[in-house]
Amino acid sequence: MSRPIILGIVGDSAAGKTTLTRGIAQVLGPENVTLICTDDYHRYDRQQRAEIGITALHPDCNYLDIMQQHLSLLRTGQTILKPVYSHKTGQFEPPQYIKPNKFVIIEGLLGYSTRAARDAYDVKVYLAPPESLRAKWKVKRDTEKRGYSEEQVLAELEKREPDSEAFIRPQRQWSDIVVSFYPTNENEDESNGHLNVRLVLRPTIPHPDFSQIIHPDDDDSESAVRLGLGRDMGKPVDVLEVDGHATLEQVNKIEHIMCNDLPYLKNICDREINPELGKIAGTTGETLQSYPLALTQLIITYHMLKATQIHQ
Repeated sequence: MSRPIILGIVGDSAAGKTTLTRGIAQVLGPENVTLICTDDYHRYDRQQRAEIGITALHPDCNYLDIMQQHLSLLRTGQTILKPVYSHKTGQFEPPQYIKPNKFVIIEGLLGYSTRAARDAYDVKVYLAPPESLRAKWKVKRDTEKRGYSEEQVLAELEKREPDSEAFIRPQRQWSDIVVSFYPTNENEDESNGHLNVRLVLRPTIPHPDFSQIIHPDDDDSESAVRLGLGRDMGKPVDVLEVDGHATLEQVNKIEHIMCNDLPYLKNICDREINPELGKIAGTTGETLQSYPLALTQLIITYHMLKATQIHQ
């Protein structure tokens, strides 16, 4: 029996982890995916954190040893009794019996913080939106869904910044793919579905050969889809950029490269079969289509399916 394929999605609070995770899970089929949030491994509830004066981002505020133990068990297909933390109440709920499905997606703040945890993943993604955009997302989410005022959210962001810098952002170095959604300009509405994406593709896993259609040496700076060479945290990487105004035809060229390499992906590329690919909620509740998001979800899904082939 083949073991589960484990995807890690790590990033700071409100970096877009849940949006990306939800889309990938829908594409793979919810019945095939086990979703786990590492926030469940908090050591203290919201009231205790306030009394102690510690943020949820600090390693000492989390049972990282239990988290890495559970990751190791899931990797070998074993069940776990997972703690449950409610963001709505700020308190813990009864633990949950988890039997891993074919795919396991682990999303949260500190998923790559220990060597044993990092060894459990097949694919590691780090989300790194500009801090100004993340702040807007956090204010929107926490005021609408978690009952905070804007002033409370901004104060919390300021309080958390030292821990973000010390413990969250350094995890970028362990990822295979760094995903950065960003607006074309600072005044643009960040929720209009036209965010660009910059994907840092590290050579730690074999990526699709996008050079078939995009040549880094071409002077094609006006193209909506660009591939280039760069450096990230001092190491050489490939960089794939997709603008928010990219057309379906331009995105399809990249999708076809992956689909030809991995025939099963053809079903996923078919938007009639997977209409939720690249879908996001707009500012007024409407559903918008983002091709950069769709392509990001597809590339990550490609790597998960590739890992399935390797470990069958």
